[in-house]
Amino acid sequence: MKPLEGLLVLDFSQFLAGPWAATRLADLGARVIKIERPGSGDICRQLYISDLALDGDSTLFHSINRNKQSYAANLKDPADLQKVKALIARADVLIQNFRPGVMERIGLGYEVCRELNPKIVYSVVSGYGNEGPWVGKPGQDLLAQALSGLVWLNGNADQPPMPFGLAVADLTASAHLVQGILATLVRRGISGTGGLVEVSLLESVLDLQFEVTSTYLNDGGREPRRSAVNNGHAYLGAPYGIYQTQDGYLALAMGSIVTLGKLIGCAALEAYEDPETWFSQRDEIKRVLAAHLKGKPTCSWLAVLEAADFWCADVLSWPRLWETEAFQSLDFVQDVTREGGPTLKTTRCPITIDGERFKCPLGAPRVGQHTDRIENEFCL
Repeated sequence: MKPLEGLLVLDFSQFLAGPWAATRLADLGARVIKIERPGSGDICRQLYISDLALDGDSTLFHSINRNKQSYAANLKDPADLQKVKALIARADVLIQNFRPGVMERIGLGYEVCRELNPKIVYSVVSGYGNEGPWVGKPGQDLLAQALSGLVWLNGNADQPPMPFGLAVADLTASAHLVQGILATLVRRGISGTGGLVEVSLLESVLDLQFEVTSTYLNDGGREPRRSAVNNGHAYLGAPYGIYQTQDGYLALAMGSIVTLGKLIGCAALEAYEDPETWFSQRDEIKRVLAAHLKGKPTCSWLAVLEAADFWCADVLSWPRLWETEAFQSLDFVQDVTREGGPTLKTTRCPITIDGERFKCPLGAPRVGQHTDRIENEFCL
């Protein structure tokens, strides 16, 4: 039995953060019914991050809505709304990520749903919370990254602010939403009552930065200083960063510059005996190191450094990673198939419980694919 088997989740959310949280609950055994508008469904069905589509929907939609059922309902139609309310009365969890006030105007705000079902865990993802001057701003990942200060940590000192190459605000908020849902379900198991779980993209991406913002808050408000050479972490000294080698790249984490110099045969580095210089003269050290590491292939440096337990790693592309025995041992790729439709290769749930890795072959549903089945089951 999967940990969340027997739980019913209603997923009203669109795009990424909400649907991905619902998918994680489905991975762990919950039954997830996706509530979609008839015809077009979730906007994400037509949100492409590449030019690849499967069976009329984007691969993004397929990957973040696997293992769900789809119930088509026009929430502005009184008859459909009553059917949805009947589902809410039976549900354990509701997830929505409309802009603040939208669900209330529809008639499905938290207070209404709590009256329908005192045990429900009502879960909300917003862009910037439900108060303050930014409430009305679009809750979009890149915009949240830009407003959060995160983009000033990436790239070298002479480069403009750089966003992450993935939807880090959405994905972090999604993880936080799942944490909040599970915590409230545990409380419900003790007290018998549900609750309201709220996360925002801004708060989640701020929390992601807790390590460096805590330093900033306790360091006289001095802004982070990115290295001008191979920046890897604005608050860490040399050698932290990624360096070009003769045939590829080498990642170096924290470690003694003197020890590193001896290991790789770079006498110039051995002169930096004072650890304080590893930050105060960070760029100078990194320039010396960067020039030296170009002299040999990555495997040569790894052979020396790994043998001495100096923290380092090859820098792998996806094709190279996929070929490694380490990746293959994770069994991390699964096939999911839409009923009567195509198969998509995607990743599995990363959580292992009692030695079990959770996979499910069910692909994302078509709009309203399960409407009749659900109405018959719940007598709607």
